Amino acid sequence: MKRLAVLGHPVGHSRSPAMHNAALAALGLDDWHYEAIDIAPDRFEETVLEMAGGEFAGANVTVPHKGAALAVADSLSEVAREVGAANTLAFADGQVTAYNTDADGFLSSLPDAVDRSKALVLGAGGAARAVVWALVREGAGVEVWNRTGLRSENLCAELGGTPVSSPDAGGYELIVNATAVGLGGEDPFAELPLHAEDFNDGQIVVDLVYGSEPTALVAAAQAGGARTVDGIEVLVRQGAASFEVWTGREAPLAEMREAARA
Repeated sequence: MKRLAVLGHPVGHSRSPAMHNAALAALGLDDWHYEAIDIAPDRFEETVLEMAGGEFAGANVTVPHKGAALAVADSLSEVAREVGAANTLAFADGQVTAYNTDADGFLSSLPDAVDRSKALVLGAGGAARAVVWALVREGAGVEVWNRTGLRSENLCAELGGTPVSSPDAGGYELIVNATAVGLGGEDPFAELPLHAEDFNDGQIVVDLVYGSEPTALVAAAQAGGARTVDGIEVLVRQGAASFEVWTGREAPLAEMREAARA
């Protein structure tokens, strides 16, 4: 059995096991299995090294381990090195290779090209780093807000973009929530520099958080006429790229999307 997993803390909410097991079944890879493993930060390195020396072929990495995934790796993909965060690990002969599929997954989920767009990214963690890196390289004008301003300043100094403390959300063509706000049911309009009336029909709003129902942020954006991309679509896109890293097979997007939304 070739094992795969998603590593996070918490991780019980993840749709990745259902999504990847559906993909494996669709391609007849019956000797593969994907699971969720909750790992506290102080056990991350130890656990990954044990996995690499066992029957695991790879893993996805989610909050709060995307930075730690770089430190444990023996080698990095060019994108993971430039972004400074990894969401995908591949294991071979006891060695760990780190990749970042978040950036390409995010871009492929968008309905339009973003060159020359004015974009607001909320957050400064691993997911936000991938989004900012991708948008800057696509030619977007990127501004970054984070509750702790120093983190957004450091991110922009490394990757590009401009830190902002009080953004006017109505003035952006693209807004991306790359924070964890909403994952635990938090009110995004109490925690983020946004108001429900900010959204308009000239915008694309992306919420990387997902749940069984549209998040409050997505629902408000839709009510304001904005086009929206939810976290499940981004999950599917980055997951497909991870799947291809591990298996060398083209990922079955339709089956992955159906399982993730079920």
